Amino acid sequence: MDQLKPNPANSCPLTILTFLERAAVVYCDCTSILYDTTTYTWLDTYKRCRRVASVIKSYGIKRGHVVSVVAQNIPAMYELQFAVPMAGAVINDINTRLDARSISIILRHSESKLVFVDYHLQSIVLEAISLFPQNLRRPILILITDDHLDQDSSPDFVDTYENMVKKGNPEFKWVRPESEWEPMTLNYTSGTTSSPKGVLHSYRSIFIMTFDSLINWDVPKQPVYLWTLPMFHSNGWTYTWGMAAVGGTNICLRKFDASFIYNTINRHNVTHMCGAPVILNMLANYPHAKPLKSPVHFQTGGAPPPAAVVLRTESLGFFVSHGYGLTEAGGVVVSCAWKLKWDLLPATERAKLKARQGVRTLGLTEVNVVVPETGVGVKRDGLTMGEVVLKGGCLMLGYLKNPEATSKCLRENGWLYTGDVGVMHPDGYMEIKDRSKDIIITGGENVSSVEVESVLYSSPVVNEAAVVARPDEFWGETPCAFVSLKEGLTLKPTETEIIEFCRERLSHYMVPKTVVFMEELPKNATGKIQKFTLREIAKDMGTLPRAISRI
Repeated sequence: MDQLKPNPANSCPLTILTFLERAAVVYCDCTSILYDTTTYTWLDTYKRCRRVASVIKSYGIKRGHVVSVVAQNIPAMYELQFAVPMAGAVINDINTRLDARSISIILRHSESKLVFVDYHLQSIVLEAISLFPQNLRRPILILITDDHLDQDSSPDFVDTYENMVKKGNPEFKWVRPESEWEPMTLNYTSGTTSSPKGVLHSYRSIFIMTFDSLINWDVPKQPVYLWTLPMFHSNGWTYTWGMAAVGGTNICLRKFDASFIYNTINRHNVTHMCGAPVILNMLANYPHAKPLKSPVHFQTGGAPPPAAVVLRTESLGFFVSHGYGLTEAGGVVVSCAWKLKWDLLPATERAKLKARQGVRTLGLTEVNVVVPETGVGVKRDGLTMGEVVLKGGCLMLGYLKNPEATSKCLRENGWLYTGDVGVMHPDGYMEIKDRSKDIIITGGENVSSVEVESVLYSSPVVNEAAVVARPDEFWGETPCAFVSLKEGLTLKPTETEIIEFCRERLSHYMVPKTVVFMEELPKNATGKIQKFTLREIAKDMGTLPRAISRI
């Protein structure tokens, strides 16, 4: 057979930007964005993105330059997911809950040339810029205004977003990647160190991940998607671009409010939502919650959802899908693929199954749980713990300016090591047990904080729960539970009662020796409970005395 080679007709670089171009034709008069009284069609969105991209380009932004965005889930934030790469730049969405120092570190490390700033967040970004060394070039600042507010802006901003839309070219010939391996997105991990790692994804990995996300969740054409997941979190798990592929309606909102969410779901016939388990918990515990008029598909990730929370939300009309992913993978890469025979199981059993992460999605080549030291897969017994490793075309290029961290994560043996601890069940479904740093080792036994938390969530009085290690004079460390209680309790439980509740449901060594009651547990911007903060609190409480720890 003759040797055939690629040619320009069949080797075009993969890019998700063509999804928007197609949506402007297929879904031209269909609603793309809803926000308060603002409505756009897909043709509007395509033209607005091209206009903004043309002005970005006019500021001297070149291929590969980083352009940052600090904004809530508003229309401009959505449009910039397309407009920035359309100008050839790398988009860097920044966590809106970071302090000025952290934002300053990110802007300097990424060498960001241009920053789009939500009006509500301008003060913290200006403070971040003020922390730059005097001899370092400042990025150009663009203000994203809100038509509903009376606004004053700092002279540090050279333009406004809407002005860029007005003066931009709607026929701008957007910049296509020369190679699908070119970097497209830069997301900084929400780590606890002073220097979070910058995760670079290519056009190729984003294209694969976006397709994979739609297929894995069985997203139909023209869904109504409510943005309860921050878009800055792995670019909204790629659903920012995915909604263009299927002509969906994006309902934008600035902040999460359970009452508003329920009203919006019923008013606009919302079909899909994403978010961390804490969002599910807030929806489940909303005191005025009523069953939904029509089912809503809810994809959760970031932490294993407690079975009790899944059970409650599904009773309200949410159909919960559980996925596992990380910034380095670009989105959900392992999910609990549902089997029809499981529909015949009792509700409690179904909820437990949904709490498992599951099997690899189609866009991932392999997933395994291995012994970190040897790389050998653990026994598929649902008990033996190891590190979760991944392999596939949706994975990151690496960490920006950090070859040491890149080589530690992307090993020469062809696997990405996640740092997550899990088990593999006999049926081939994986289950996350903890982050490696969150495993509690008490008397030589490994305790999964997730497993203890799941029991705490099954208590009728517990609203939120997190378990960390507390230093212990006898056992080395023991589980310490932090809980917030549900509203409206006439009689609040004691520490002893919470411990006894766990003792009836867990092995003795897994039972918390300490329970701390809090009004609300500390969380990051994606809704994850900040265990590093709780670990510091537990550490400051001091070592549990020998006499007490042996009880």
